[in-house]
Amino acid sequence: MIDVEIFQTSSGEYTGFRMNGHAEYAEYGQDIVCAAVSALVINTINSIEQYTEDSFESSVDPETGTVLFKIKDMPVGSSSELLLKSLVLGLNGIQDEYGKKHIKLRIKKQEG
Repeated sequence: MIDVEIFQTSSGEYTGFRMNGHAEYAEYGQDIVCAAVSALVINTINSIEQYTEDSFESSVDPETGTVLFKIKDMPVGSSSELLLKSLVLGLNGIQDEYGKKHIKLRIKKQEG
């Protein structure tokens, strides 16, 4: 299962996420859930880097499938906030379609 923890401030602003695991929906190379989640995550990170001024930290561990992404600037810029909201929308859609057996989203409240 892919476990996604979305970081959110007490005021509801998204600040980043941690994702790990594998969907195990299908065999390696055929897993459409993993492919969809990976595409959304990579596109979000690349878009924030390309189209915003917000600084962030990120790390990827291909062995475990762990991706950590955190915006360092507070408050988060409006463009980054929109891109993170779009990521959450897409991940929720995948979870609704394929079930929590393959992907589970959780919100983790942060200070800020």
